[in-house]
Amino acid sequence: MGFSAAAPHVWKEKYGKRRDSMLSEDQCVVKGRHFFVKGLIEIPVLGTTDVFSWGVWVSLSEPNFARATELWTTPGRESEPPYFGWLTTDLLVYSPGTLNLKTHVHTRPVGERPAVELEPTDHPLAVEQRTGITPERVREIVEAVLHPSA
Repeated sequence: MGFSAAAPHVWKEKYGKRRDSMLSEDQCVVKGRHFFVKGLIEIPVLGTTDVFSWGVWVSLSEPNFARATELWTTPGRESEPPYFGWLTTDLLVYSPGTLNLKTHVHTRPVGERPAVELEPTDHPLAVEQRTGITPERVREIVEAVLHPSA
């Protein structure tokens, strides 16, 4: 249950033709200077065992991106300390916007997307991650994403 962004906010199709840029389902490099991984912001749905997930992109420093890439297929990688990053997905159902929120990216076992933990601020997305959302809020989000002009 959730939605996922195909690419970081800064990605442009023309970068796909560059030798110093790439976009996969899990990683992205822009102009050899900007590095991103895809992870999940997970939000508990109150009164259920469900979790609502946002598939988002987070920018990492070059050393952290290199380390994450080095460990990509290494069993036990989940013991790696979290990486600091900036959220680079604009989730339009939130105001103020979500670009550049501070995050920590927690590596999970091989085959699982990292967990993205937002800095505990008063931003609505961070509050929802900490406190959970109602099934009614899930419906509001789905409506807003599927029918943005409504």
